[in-house]
Parts: sequence; C-alpha cells; structure tokens
Amino acid sequence: MKAALTTAILALSLAAAATAAEKPGKKGTLTPESLETATDKGGKAELRYWRFEPRGTKPADGWPLLIFLHGAGERGSDLEMLKKHGPTKLAGNKRELKDFYLIAPQCPADRWWDLTALKELIDKTLADAPVDKTRVYLTGLSMGGYATWGLIAAHPEMFAAAIPICGGGDPATAEKFKTVPVWAFHGTDDEAVPHAGTVALVDALKKAGGEVKFTSYPGVKHDSWTETYNNPEIYKWLLSHQLKK
Repeated sequence: MKAALTTAILALSLAAAATAAEKPGKKGTLTPESLETATDKGGKAELRYWRFEPRGTKPADGWPLLIFLHGAGERGSDLEMLKKHGPTKLAGNKRELKDFYLIAPQCPADRWWDLTALKELIDKTLADAPVDKTRVYLTGLSMGGYATWGLIAAHPEMFAAAIPICGGGDPATAEKFKTVPVWAFHGTDDEAVPHAGTVALVDALKKAGGEVKFTSYPGVKHDSWTETYNNPEIYKWLLSHQLKK
C-alpha cells in the first residue's frame, strides 16, 4: 500500500513538473529564456534573452515582432540589466508597446554582438512564436545600434523597418539594405560614438535610393535613446511598414 502511494505521488509530481515546463511565460511581463546558437566563429554559445508577449487578443496574422539590442553597458549574464533602457524598460508600461511581441537578447560580457546568433534567435522566434513574419522590426542603441546597421545589411529580407540609435557602421554596405526603411537617431555632441558615423550611413543610404529619416539631437551627448524610445511616433512609424506577403 505504501509503495503504491509513493508511486502515485511520484507520478503526480512528474506530471506537475512536465506541465510547468510546458507552460508559457505569463503574458504582459518579461519572461527569461535561453537558446543555444551557432556563432560567427563557428562554435556554439548560450544566448539569454527576455521575451514579452502582449496580453491582448492576438491579431489574425500574429503580433508585430520588435527585436531590441542593448548597448555595451548591459553586457553580461544578468538579464535584469536590460531593464535600464529602451523597450525592456518600458515593456508593460508604455501604451505604444502593448501590441508588440518583444525579444531582447543579452550580449555576453566582453563580447560584441554576434550576428549569427541573433539570426538564429530571430529564426526560432519566427518559427515558434505567434508573430507576423511581415512585421519584424529591429532597433538598438550604441553597440546595439552598430548591430542594427550590421544585421539589416546581412539580412535585409527579414526586416520591415529599423531604428538604429547612436550607432555606426560601414556606409559601403548601404546598397545591401536600401530596401529596409530606416529612421536613425544620434546626438550631435555624442562623446562615445561619433555623430558623423550616422550621418555617413544616412547619406549613403539616401544615395542608394533607400527610405531613410534622420533625427539629430542638437547638443545631446551619448544618451539619445531615452527621448527616442519615449517618442510615440517611432512605434507608429514602425507599424506603418510591412513586408510584402
């Protein structure tokens, strides 16, 4: 009798554990996740990230997907650091973000953003999450701004629009991503990342025939992201763009 009771309790415990493992994160809150991915150098690495699924009723085609790439100061293994700035700070509190499915990975300490790993994370999200593949948007600040320019150059077919903030990149790649609408932001007095770098990319994209807007903040130093992410117009602008089905 005792053995049978023990077996029954064990079975119930295993069933409960399985259910908990299958249960998705709570909607309307940031949920920690991780994924083993390939890397630019051909190895494997764990990529940790926040996932945010809106509370409302999912649109017929799925939620618009926003990928946020943080700056160098938030690198490491503590996802809580990502709540300092940007969409991960505002998720669940800013009305304009309530209809975006958000993915926010964390770059490991002393590393640079790995575009291969980011591509795998986006591919997995598109395959598994209730998101609209024609409404995939990319944004990042500082180091994440560099990665935003780099990722749209590497995979322009994935993104409906992008917002790089106080980043930089290679103007020679502009021809590759001229199909991606871009709204760039940078402070004129940025002491960490030269304002001229964004100017060069914007000019190159215009010359290539791309759709590009540029907001230059006079007298602003490196923090050009707080005002940008607090601006409701950027979210409206993102949603005004969609890839052809």
